Amino acid sequence: MINLAISLAVALAVAAALAGLFLVLGFATWASLLPAFIAFLIVFLGVFVFLSRRIGRQIQAIAAEAQKELMAQRFDKGIKILESAFRFTRWQFFIAPELHANVGSLYFMTKKPTEARPHLEKSGLRGASAARARTMLATLHYQAKDEAKMRATFEQAVVANKKDLIAWAAYGWCLEKLGKRDDAIKVFSRAVEANPSEEKLKTSLAALKNDKKLKMKSYGLEWYQLFLEHPPLDMGGGGPGGLVGGGRKVIFQRR
Repeated sequence: MINLAISLAVALAVAAALAGLFLVLGFATWASLLPAFIAFLIVFLGVFVFLSRRIGRQIQAIAAEAQKELMAQRFDKGIKILESAFRFTRWQFFIAPELHANVGSLYFMTKKPTEARPHLEKSGLRGASAARARTMLATLHYQAKDEAKMRATFEQAVVANKKDLIAWAAYGWCLEKLGKRDDAIKVFSRAVEANPSEEKLKTSLAALKNDKKLKMKSYGLEWYQLFLEHPPLDMGGGGPGGLVGGGRKVIFQRR
């Protein structure tokens, strides 16, 4: 990445200059290399942190601008603004996966699965944004009737964030709809074990064990943002505006 290359170049230049100065002053080679090495570490870390924070501030500004457009229901414009941040992915590590997760999720929630899929596939495997992006990708595999990919992707989602109730709920729901009730029970059992205080998961698990239908309304608007079920009218269902407006924010973590 460019930030890393610049940091290494600056640090090496400073270290080389310092080592040369000590040699000119008559110091032994080993005595010259030690302060040069210390200077290398200090300069490298200082420059890298400075450049990383600079890129972080620029991306945060883009995300804030995109968020304003999304909140005003101008989704296409907001997504395009966010996509402009891809130009920074060559500069800093870890930007690309998180950016893909955000862009893919927004395309998904505006009912553009074709545009969403490649971004969701490039999303990371750690953190809240990764868990939700992987959950959305898993539902696309479910709709495509690819059970193997669906299961594998849901596993990635729940590993990324064991506290994401929607990931667990969607995983179990999809399995139940595929006629795999026993597997769905196992998923919800794992979900309850990971989230012992969450009554929604306990209720879903009890319903499956008692051969009753899963009722997902208690999971709120985030559940309906997966488009696996139509939201009831009293939850603002009917269009992407209501679904997107009630849920996801563009989130970037500083590295």
